Amino acid sequence: MTWAKKPIIYQINTRVWLTELSQRFQRPITLRNLPDQVFDELADDQFDAVWLMGVWTRSTATRNSALNYLHEYRPVLPDLTEQDVIGSAYAIGAYEVDPFAGGRDGLAITRAKLAQRGIQLILDYVPNHVSTDHYWLRTHPEYFVSGSLSLIRKYGGMFFQTTDRYGRKYAAAHGRDPYFPSWIDTAQLNVFHPGCRQAIIDTLLDIASQCDGVRCDMAMLMMNHVFNRTWGHFIQESVPERDFWEEIIPAIRAQHPDFLFIAEAYWGLEYPLQQQGFNFTYDKTLYDRLFLDEPEKLLAHLRGGLAYQEQTIRFIENHDESRAAAAFGTAKSRVGALLILTLPGAVLLHDGQFVGRKVKLPVQINRQPDEPRDEALLAYYRELLREAKNPLYQQGQWQLLSTLDEQIIAYMWSYDGDYRLIVANLSAKPVEDTISLHRWSGELVDVFDARQRCPLGTDGTVKIRLGGHQTGIFRLESAPVAEYPRG
Repeated sequence: MTWAKKPIIYQINTRVWLTELSQRFQRPITLRNLPDQVFDELADDQFDAVWLMGVWTRSTATRNSALNYLHEYRPVLPDLTEQDVIGSAYAIGAYEVDPFAGGRDGLAITRAKLAQRGIQLILDYVPNHVSTDHYWLRTHPEYFVSGSLSLIRKYGGMFFQTTDRYGRKYAAAHGRDPYFPSWIDTAQLNVFHPGCRQAIIDTLLDIASQCDGVRCDMAMLMMNHVFNRTWGHFIQESVPERDFWEEIIPAIRAQHPDFLFIAEAYWGLEYPLQQQGFNFTYDKTLYDRLFLDEPEKLLAHLRGGLAYQEQTIRFIENHDESRAAAAFGTAKSRVGALLILTLPGAVLLHDGQFVGRKVKLPVQINRQPDEPRDEALLAYYRELLREAKNPLYQQGQWQLLSTLDEQIIAYMWSYDGDYRLIVANLSAKPVEDTISLHRWSGELVDVFDARQRCPLGTDGTVKIRLGGHQTGIFRLESAPVAEYPRG
């Protein structure tokens, strides 16, 4: 299948999802035996792809580490037991589908059934680290940031003791983001080592044979300048001539030309990662500007180059962020939902987002608490999803419009005689503004309620009145006199 220009991707916490489905259908459910009804429900929402987060094998060490933090999980799941703790999805013991989830064959069955419904499959790839008992630590210590045991004495929790295949003890670094403490359930890969890079390529080629794309965790940590700044003084290898992703991505696409790469990325390194081959990079900036109520900065962000924006992936919720209904409140989260689904760029939606779940789950557990469902929010999302599948959002021309009130964001799409004006009030207070559509004429009709109509003035302007956090999508019922110029 060919990827959509603006794919809508649905993230599922796989083990939690399978637990919920097992309760729903009153029998053990894995990726081997998912009912057709489940696939049909995903197809009904017209997702382009499903990201099954956390299918890979969690190791014994990963789970044992997580068991030390039961006190952190109980506020989320008050009736938590040790059986609910499975270890972090991002301290991977092996890139083999966990037998508890259904194994490699189960994933293949699920992928085939998704494909029958036009849905592609995305999985995780964690380039920075593996679990502290990954077999490479025994067979290939050189793949890691490692050295003598004196490193543990000198740097404390940055390193841990492990052994190679001959029983020799050595110190290996825990994975880390340079701005935060080490992740103690992980071992840091040395991506300047050529053997490690080749092993990563081999791993990704195997992953690419099982899915249609990967979401790469903390992708910017692997860029040469970032890795060198973090680990250069601990390793012998010099900075490679080619940046990490410039070597890895072409090697995978040589055998899988349409394979999709998504980068979790921050620190202003999104555009460089796009240049290094990523199809889409996280747009945390849009999330932050919306969350922090910074309309001027949000508009400035959307004035960036269109080519860049089309390679961003927009979200207001994922497993790393607080639930949108909790972080933004229901009304404001509706504004965010409208923006991510109708702006240029890919869309990332999260299981539970549609029904207003508020509890952010740790990635170390396999069960979630019961929460009330917001049926009105669910209906709103489904309206938006139906509208977002209009070809105009895939193939059309997008233009950000000028507004006098900075709390109003307005933009338009046009394609093959179809036109949309999209407006949103970023504030909780009512706003009013006049928006110029240049030499357009006719009448704007609300796509969700045809009774709501706004006539255009003879000068091509329309007066917009919006309540607090109110949004609108309007269709033009007659063609414009002149096309709006592409910006």
